[in-house]
Amino acid sequence: MIGIIDYGLGNIRAFSNIYKSLDIEHRIIKKSEELKDVSKIILPGVGAFDDAINKFNKSGLRYRVEKMVLNEKIPLLGVCVGMQMLAESSDEGSEKGLGWINSSVKIFDTTTINHDTKLPHMGWNTIDITSKNEPLFQDLEEDPSFYFLHSYYFDCVDKNNIISETEYGNRYTSAVRSDNIYGVQFHPEKSHKNGIRLLNNFSNL
Repeated sequence: MIGIIDYGLGNIRAFSNIYKSLDIEHRIIKKSEELKDVSKIILPGVGAFDDAINKFNKSGLRYRVEKMVLNEKIPLLGVCVGMQMLAESSDEGSEKGLGWINSSVKIFDTTTINHDTKLPHMGWNTIDITSKNEPLFQDLEEDPSFYFLHSYYFDCVDKNNIISETEYGNRYTSAVRSDNIYGVQFHPEKSHKNGIRLLNNFSNL
């Protein structure tokens, strides 16, 4: 059972529609008791870091999700701001992140970006998979492309947590893993064939 966390932010219905099309059992989670029987968790997110953290903290879901992920080792996939929430802190705000991966979130250095519109990094871009045997990326296209929309990037202390990188001015981390905790900066729910494949792979972890 895939649990899609609904704390007020994220493309909840898009995830649900993909899993419905794949005939994969899933549930949109608004209350902690709805996490019963959930074996995988998706933590979506859009917008600002502080707003996302505050909404998640106030949702009543954080304690149970944290216990499932950290103690019971339930796989979790953070998406976009949902990935950034896994860090200790963010340049975007003053709130503490979840701190599940030793990292911080930093704003892009716009002096390295040659595009007329420097931020946000918006649109399609490829990922360079650095963890070649990673099951999350199984059977993706060669040089897989995903949809991005963000102005901040995930900076890992332990570079072994990086499982893909992307070029935007400089190379930055576009996907991470720490044991059962995954994060992707891009939006698989908006990324057509590769996104559907990745979400299907997550369901099979």
